Amino acid sequence: MKNLKSSQQAEEILMILKDTYDKPQTVLNYNNPFELLIAVIMSAQTTDKQVNNVTKDLFKKFKTPQDFASLEPEELEEHIKGIGLYRNKSKYIVKACQMLIDEYGGQVPKERKELMELPGVGRKTANVVTSIIFGKDAIAVDTHVFRVSNRIGLADSENVRETEEDLMEVIPQKLWSPAHHWLIFHGRNICKARRPKCLECPVKDYCNYYQQLEQKEG
Repeated sequence: MKNLKSSQQAEEILMILKDTYDKPQTVLNYNNPFELLIAVIMSAQTTDKQVNNVTKDLFKKFKTPQDFASLEPEELEEHIKGIGLYRNKSKYIVKACQMLIDEYGGQVPKERKELMELPGVGRKTANVVTSIIFGKDAIAVDTHVFRVSNRIGLADSENVRETEEDLMEVIPQKLWSPAHHWLIFHGRNICKARRPKCLECPVKDYCNYYQQLEQKEG
């Protein structure tokens, strides 16, 4: 049986995180839905800062799906070498842009199912786009959300999909999208993968991970 926080506890935790991080937004720089889609595809296993360093010049040279679809993957590689897995991502981006042109008139589709049919777009990427661009309630589980939510007890799972389902169960739907950002910022600032700053954590009194540490030390 899973050891999850109650919905009331989850909301209390999120309100503390809301007060701590106010109104966080994605750190990725973009000017339109298409640019966000490309940026999120590139962000897998790469920091947002690295992506922004690449896209500041990339989006000046290539602005539309047609621009990217006209490239060979090897050509695109030269422009995105600053990010991890750039060879695979180059292939995905070119193919995804070709599919946007062929099936969606060059527009970014609004539905998660359609987005996930694009090469290089998984559930997390689709959730980010549908949430930020189209205002749909969604929780995108990246490494920060996965780590923080399972440490606190908002989730109790060893995989991303089940973590998303746990979060959807205990978090009110109206808070799904902002919760994604609050948990990311908390993971970046306090609940780090290595050496989490537990004593500085505003939700430590709720946190399963912190309680276990106290028991060991006690």
